[in-house]
Amino acid sequence: MRRELAALAGGVALCAGLLVVAPAAAGPAFSPPGGACTPWSVSEVASGAGVLENLAFDGSGTMLVSRTGLVGGGALDGVHPDGTVTPVVPEVEAPGGIAVDGTDAYFATGNSFAAGVTGSANGTVDVVNLDTGESETVAEGLVMPNGLVRLSNGDILTARNLGSGAGLTRVPAADPHTPEVVRTDLGTVDGLAVHDGNVYTVTTFDTTTTLRILREDDLGGPVVSVELPGSGPLNAADDLTVGPDGIVYVAYNGGGKVVRVDPATGESCALASGLPLVSSVRFGAGPGWDPAALYATSFTGKIYKLERS
Repeated sequence: MRRELAALAGGVALCAGLLVVAPAAAGPAFSPPGGACTPWSVSEVASGAGVLENLAFDGSGTMLVSRTGLVGGGALDGVHPDGTVTPVVPEVEAPGGIAVDGTDAYFATGNSFAAGVTGSANGTVDVVNLDTGESETVAEGLVMPNGLVRLSNGDILTARNLGSGAGLTRVPAADPHTPEVVRTDLGTVDGLAVHDGNVYTVTTFDTTTTLRILREDDLGGPVVSVELPGSGPLNAADDLTVGPDGIVYVAYNGGGKVVRVDPATGESCALASGLPLVSSVRFGAGPGWDPAALYATSFTGKIYKLERS
């Protein structure tokens, strides 16, 4: 990650609690030099896997996906490189984000539209041991926990993108039974990613799609905001991930595409289009999964592999 982002763009004027960094050039998505935005090739890994909300890799050869039902219910499933799907936690109510730590996989539950609009605090963060299959609830009383990451200090951060309390909630590792809302000034934030001490999130329903970047050791502090082209509700940005070079990749659920963003300049472009209701994106990890490829889930039940052409 660029040093200036790690320092949260020092020298930029602070306004209303947010550091605002405008894109280098307004208007349509750009094509950076050197072929960085040459469209990637897309292939299908699996289909018919259900309404898929999020994904993560366990590093041992399995992709974990959160499958939700149209009228409730859901599961945490494992997808193998040949496309076969097996249950990991068979019954999960409206699962959301997933974060893997060694043999433990943390996942959000209660990520439903109804919970978001009514403010129902029926959400939890659960953890499953991937070796034994045993699971337990880590934190309760959350409202629509959607995106989820585990910070370097062991705290868990969740995002809510609907209702008057949309924002970020922290689950302290030292006392997970006392989750606290840490921000409600970021807009309708959804997906979460961490990289090089920074937390990344993106808005879903705001008029403008905005990438937000803040320090994980100062969650209530200044924020870098990068506005992205297009209509926010039509883009309907969902989840995101960060590459080792600090470049951000965002799944546009409404736009049906994966967008590459350079957070240091604000420049962005579509890497792949024609991916209806794409919901989450990650680089491959573990046997059978290409670490140079992006893998994406969709509400249509398909899982895609995106490769540089």
